[in-house]
Amino acid sequence: MELDEPLARELERVAPARSRRRSSFVRAALRRALDELADSRMTEAYKAQPDVEPAHFDPRLWIS
Repeated sequence: MELDEPLARELERVAPARSRRRSSFVRAALRRALDELADSRMTEAYKAQPDVEPAHFDPRLWIS
């Protein structure tokens, strides 16, 4: 993966290439970005087609 110079310098500052921390940092950043994208898409889908009926709630199911 190629990074522009300012981004590469910042990454080197927070997660140096010589440490194992960089791979972990990049994996976590990718996971977070993908999760945020999925959440955003789901939010937009619900806005485009909201639930029109209230969710079914049966209080008897909550009694132990």
